Amino acid sequence: MPPNSTPQRRAQQQHRPVTGGGRSQEAAMAAACDEEAFQEVDPTGRFGRYAAVLGLGSVKKVYRGFDQEEGIEVAWNRVRLRALAERDPSMVDRLHAEVRLLRSLHHDHIIGFHKVWLDRDAGVLNFITEVCNSGSLREYRDRHKHVSLKALKKWARQILEGLDHLHTHDPCIIHRDLNCSNVFINGNTGQVKIGDLGLAAIVDKDHTAHTILGTPEFMAPELYSETYTESVDIYSYGMCVLEMVTREMPYGECESVVQIYHSVTNGVPPAALRRLRDPEMRAFIQRCIGKPRNRPSAADLLRDPFFHGIDDDTTGTLS
Repeated sequence: MPPNSTPQRRAQQQHRPVTGGGRSQEAAMAAACDEEAFQEVDPTGRFGRYAAVLGLGSVKKVYRGFDQEEGIEVAWNRVRLRALAERDPSMVDRLHAEVRLLRSLHHDHIIGFHKVWLDRDAGVLNFITEVCNSGSLREYRDRHKHVSLKALKKWARQILEGLDHLHTHDPCIIHRDLNCSNVFINGNTGQVKIGDLGLAAIVDKDHTAHTILGTPEFMAPELYSETYTESVDIYSYGMCVLEMVTREMPYGECESVVQIYHSVTNGVPPAALRRLRDPEMRAFIQRCIGKPRNRPSAADLLRDPFFHGIDDDTTGTLS
């Protein structure tokens, strides 16, 4: 999993002030070197792990890492399998599924995978993934409240391109937990990538899955019936776009998961959608969260007029 929090430096690793003289300068340099020392390296010696924690997931702890061969920063994902198995044996299977998926997927808008290995003595599964230095799209949007409509549509298009790759993969892959905390961004380039594939499902030729999983605010109603296809990701995608536009969680007006369930299964849209003034944006989101049989595919949405003209400067501004 890529980073979702700002790294915290340890107090004991702070630089000492340099007051003049060789010894003080040497001490400062030594402190700097100590601060950047690897806590461990992978068996090949290529990847190193720093102490700084980038993020905490439901099954992983993610550290700042470095690829010495390529000279790039990476995310070092570390999972204690013994504790995980005691807590929930199914989570071990999910984690292995995520690793297998990452290894098979190569796309500009899906988090890249570098290496995996098991530390049997420590009972830890380690895997190295690409890192997006600006964190999740949810965090990024919270930090940057004034975003042009053009930029928003570019993010939305990139997510669709990643989804289209998953859905047209052989076999088809359903993400099942797409939301703005599982989409990551490199803020210096505006490149967006889908991550956290731990709940993804690989389905057979009929493209049907049967397990209830996901984040309630983003779950399509048919997920609760335990028979669904990749169109559930299109529903979740529509809710992602709504969150990107409004900076509100869908169904934020609900006080419990039960209330969200009743609203979703009864076809009551989120209050944030009803308040959305832009008719084009509202219509696009409504297409995504409509009845399963009426939902377009990711490929269909990529051809939607909604994305026409986003490479020029005439698409307006959101705040």
